[in-house]
Amino acid sequence: MADSMRDGSKVATRTYDAVIVGGSLAGCAAATMLGRAGARVVVLEKSPDPANYKRVCSHFIQASGVPTLERLGLVEPMEAAGAVRSRFNAHTPWGWIEPPVETAALAINLRREKLDPMVREMAASTPGVEVLLGQTVTELRRAGGAFSGAIAQDRDGVETFFEAPLTIGADGRDSRIAKLSGVKVKTYPHGRFAYGGYFEGTMPPRADPTTAAIWLMDPNWAAAFPTDDGLLFCAAMATMDQLPAFKEDPEEALLAYFDAVPDGPALRSARITEDPGVMGKIDMTNRMRTPTAPGLALVGDAALATDPLFGVGCGWAFQSAEWMADAVAPALRGEEELEAGLRRYRRAHSRHLRGHARMIHDYATGRKMQPPERLLFAGAARDPRAARVFDKFGARQIGAAQMMVRGIPLSLAANARYALGRRRRRPEPLVGTGAERDAGAGEGVEAGTGAGSHA
Repeated sequence: MADSMRDGSKVATRTYDAVIVGGSLAGCAAATMLGRAGARVVVLEKSPDPANYKRVCSHFIQASGVPTLERLGLVEPMEAAGAVRSRFNAHTPWGWIEPPVETAALAINLRREKLDPMVREMAASTPGVEVLLGQTVTELRRAGGAFSGAIAQDRDGVETFFEAPLTIGADGRDSRIAKLSGVKVKTYPHGRFAYGGYFEGTMPPRADPTTAAIWLMDPNWAAAFPTDDGLLFCAAMATMDQLPAFKEDPEEALLAYFDAVPDGPALRSARITEDPGVMGKIDMTNRMRTPTAPGLALVGDAALATDPLFGVGCGWAFQSAEWMADAVAPALRGEEELEAGLRRYRRAHSRHLRGHARMIHDYATGRKMQPPERLLFAGAARDPRAARVFDKFGARQIGAAQMMVRGIPLSLAANARYALGRRRRRPEPLVGTGAERDAGAGEGVEAGTGAGSHA
């Protein structure tokens, strides 16, 4: 440890290979992987409470994030803590999308009050990793054109300079590190809000404790996720015109919202947990930041914060931490220049997430479904093969291009079969009567709302 001068006073300097700001999912996953790769890492967490956790979160980790959890060794401890493995069904105006059980992607769900301390403890027990609580970063430093570490202040006001060739921002959607670094950020408006709560004593979606569900009510959404301790997390995601009712009486508005959800859980006969009760999130502006700068990397929501409606935040936190750690570990071992690793991470982040993010940001405006979406959703509700493609995309295991190439032909065929079947089942009208004219008009309406409009 060395001392440096700051405003005429001495500031202690502690040197590491990487300084991570933020001790939640992304930060602790990154620290664990870098520590296992041989790096000396410090995690600076603002909260002084080792049991601190994110309160407003659906904590539904899509199947795409599960391999990262397996690599970290977290799946078994999560399941021991009551985590629920669940497949994913979606209710649409054309019925339920139910991927075949034998091929369904399995997500995992554990409340953050259990998950966050577990991940923090995992990092702290990793050789080479130090987790410091109650540390608030006040400044980033540069040397030779690159970031060289961060100055943090503890609860007693004592400042320390944490020096490292790599500074990692893992401090969430409103990342202070991103703001201090000045990296480029694009924001995308959000036209919905979210309110939700934990319910006990009610049947999970589809009367199956291993099924999570969303309802696409165009343009409103609802979701229900089974989680640990027999709880069901239910959330309403509605357009802003419905916000006044939720602000006036959040619990009654949430119950009334689910009264109108088709095939939804019977929440009025259930009990909502008093702690935390009904939670709300109104400002959900989407943010996409450049994930790297010289000597700097951003992971999790600090790099990309999207609409929580799609349940991607927690999974992408773990995955982006993994991509970043794998990319920069050789440089931290002295095997190459750090910028080479940062370039690899930047490319991986863009390749895996940019396409998904663009579609999410577009739909987050609160708009109604567009014809290609209606085509795909209707086809997936009518054909198990199209449902399988939808499931892979919804679980973020394939990208938008693969979903279009594989899903559109299957959906076109499914919707055509459905329309043909309806015509064959329709009774012949009486010739030359008013009934004939009525039947012809009805056929036109059905074609406009069925497969014909989807194309």
